[in-house]
Amino acid sequence: MLTQEDVTKMFHSSKALMEGHFLLSSGRHSDKYIQCARVLQHPSYADCLGQDLAERFSGLGIDVVIGPAMGGILVAYTVAGALGAQALFTEREEGTMTLRRGLSIEPGQRVLVVEDVVTTGGSTREVLEVVRGLGGQVSGVGALVDRSGGNVDFGVPFQALLRLDVASYAPGDCPICREGVPLVKPGSKKTPGPSMH
Repeated sequence: MLTQEDVTKMFHSSKALMEGHFLLSSGRHSDKYIQCARVLQHPSYADCLGQDLAERFSGLGIDVVIGPAMGGILVAYTVAGALGAQALFTEREEGTMTLRRGLSIEPGQRVLVVEDVVTTGGSTREVLEVVRGLGGQVSGVGALVDRSGGNVDFGVPFQALLRLDVASYAPGDCPICREGVPLVKPGSKKTPGPSMH
């Protein structure tokens, strides 16, 4: 199995771990941001990370690996490949997480839910609801990075390759805002409007 140091090296060498002032998908602010797309763009890293995450759930007879779009798509694909399972992804339709494009889960299938980064666990919980709503049996949750500080409990075994204790702040309590550092929404390289501060 990969060590935390091994995974950290991959993230640093691919510039997937960034520092600055970032708007997280949860709406909170942070001085660090993990952009897993940067490490997953390298197939050798993606395969290595997916294989290692898969090994943590081997022996459970996983039938389906599913993750939320966009971040969970490549993770689900690489983990499913390593487990010999089916790879699926959910996406939002009118604000609700759902399976589309003719993808389905059969009742009783053993399902592993995966994500690139878990912060609050919100999108992961939405995927869990989709799986259970279709009769799937959730065997566990896996992530490349857990930045929740150990504050998430999905009610099933949870494994992450890298656990980072990274501070995040409500917009009104953000010390980085008070320092006047421009807020960046990762992926856009633009600062959001003043309503975000």
